[in-house]
This record gives sequence, structure tokens and C-alpha cells, in this order.
Amino acid sequence: MMILLLASVYLNGVNVDGLRSQGFEKCKSVKIDDRGDVYLDCPGYEVQSQAAPVVPAAPSAPVAAASMAPAPAAAAVITKHYWMVSEDANGAQAQYDFDVFVNSKWVRKIKAGEPQIVLEVTRYLQPGANKVLLAATKHMEGGRKTNATSAFLKITVGEGEAGGNTVMIDNPLIECKRTAAETDNINEEFTLQAR
Repeated sequence: MMILLLASVYLNGVNVDGLRSQGFEKCKSVKIDDRGDVYLDCPGYEVQSQAAPVVPAAPSAPVAAASMAPAPAAAAVITKHYWMVSEDANGAQAQYDFDVFVNSKWVRKIKAGEPQIVLEVTRYLQPGANKVLLAATKHMEGGRKTNATSAFLKITVGEGEAGGNTVMIDNPLIECKRTAAETDNINEEFTLQAR
């Protein structure tokens, strides 16, 4: 008699055995335990397991309709505006690009040396806590251009307002900067409280 033990795959602690045709970039680590289970640690990805549908039981006695209706809940809304702004000081020499994820959804790539990016990100947020992942990738394919800290690419996310052709960030909440002196690919995850 042959006993076959099947290994499981976990993404950020959640079992994803049924997941097919997916790729995960920028994972921090991959571990295989003694059972053969695979654990992927990939910041910026969120997995939600689908709960089995709940079938309500039929009431045994008639209940007044007014007592069954739930009280209307006030939907939380975001009243502030949130902006992401890039600052590039000889960024092409810093040789870093950022992939921006909000709540595990890719928003855009910000490349070193490109013109300043000013993007309202309110639509990607939900009221309360939000996860923002800035994944910085160093590109030294043609060799390192400089190691000066004065060459950098910086991303700022915060509350602000737009007027005319300008955006004023009144309350900076996230700031991430990569300089030419650095060489590693770095993922930084932040929690942003949207209100």
C-alpha cells in the first residue's frame, strides 16, 4: 500500500492550493518545510480565502418584519484627497525604479529619470488602514553610474489639495527615497490611514 502525502502552498500564511496560472514577483523568501509545504513570503500580495456560502435556516416561528430588518449602517467615505508625487534628483543616475502597490493592487511604475509624477491615489484607498508597498528595483545592467547620495528618486504620498496646475501636500504620510549609493532591491510596506 502506497501513501501519498500532498504538500501545500502558502502565500503570506494563507493556503493557496487551488491557485492556478499565477506569478509572484518580488517575494522576500520561499521556504519548504520537512513535509514539503511551500511558504511564499511576498509583501504587496494579499490573499483572501472564500468562505463557504451561508444558507439561512428557516425561522420556526413567525417574526415581525421590523425586527428582522437590520439598522442602516452609515457607509464610511474618504473625505480627504491623497496624492503620490515623485521627486527626481539626477534619478537616472540613481538607477532605481519603483513599482507602487496599494492594497495589493499594482498602481504604476515610476522610473528613474522620467518627468515628475503627480497622481491622485484616493480611488485606490478604502476608509481606514491601507497597505502601500513601494518596491524599488536597482537597474545596473550597463554598470553603476555613480554612488553619490545626491542622486536619488523619492516618492511622497500624503493628504493634499489641487488648485489650478499645482498640488499642495499638507500632510505627508509616506516618504521613500532610494539613492545611487544603494545597490539592493528593497520592498518597503507602509500603512496609510485614509480618512
